[in-house]
Amino acid sequence: MKYGYARVSTEAQDLASQVERLQAAGCERIFFEKRSGKDANRRQLQRLLKVLRPGDLVHAVVSDRIARDPVDMLDILSTVTAAGASLRLLDEPFIDTTSEMSDLMLFLLGWAAKWQRRRILENTANGRARAKAKGVKFGRKPKLSLQQRAEALARLAAGEAQREVADSLMVSGSTISRLQSQATHLAR
Repeated sequence: MKYGYARVSTEAQDLASQVERLQAAGCERIFFEKRSGKDANRRQLQRLLKVLRPGDLVHAVVSDRIARDPVDMLDILSTVTAAGASLRLLDEPFIDTTSEMSDLMLFLLGWAAKWQRRRILENTANGRARAKAKGVKFGRKPKLSLQQRAEALARLAAGEAQREVADSLMVSGSTISRLQSQATHLAR
């Protein structure tokens, strides 16, 4: 049986290109998911590894679709070979698990993927720090402006019910409850 495995890191990314290439390679069943490759605890990858039988072949487009950590890569390779199956990568054809060199190559590719991920995380952290220094605010936009928060707190202090305040400001009761709780906490 020829299996395929496709992965992208986020919901916004598209799997179509990988899936098309795996179908063109003759994969009869393709496991795919939109999850980070930072660890191997991914539902579809684990399902794929559990169905492997002797003689099966697993295709992926490139090694970093399977794993970004060299230890994860070797664990996955070990599981594939223990099942009597093999692994081939479409864009890295030198990976052939019937060869002894494939262990070394997969480890090196896994290490390179981990190094690349570390660079991505460092670049993201640096960009975030630069943006914060320029005053960029992260996270959700507050549902209530400062003026609306002050008004809500004043109305609550005057005895008005949370539900009435929430309804008039067109927010949920939990938003007003959270606001009141935060104000009480800060007042301590």
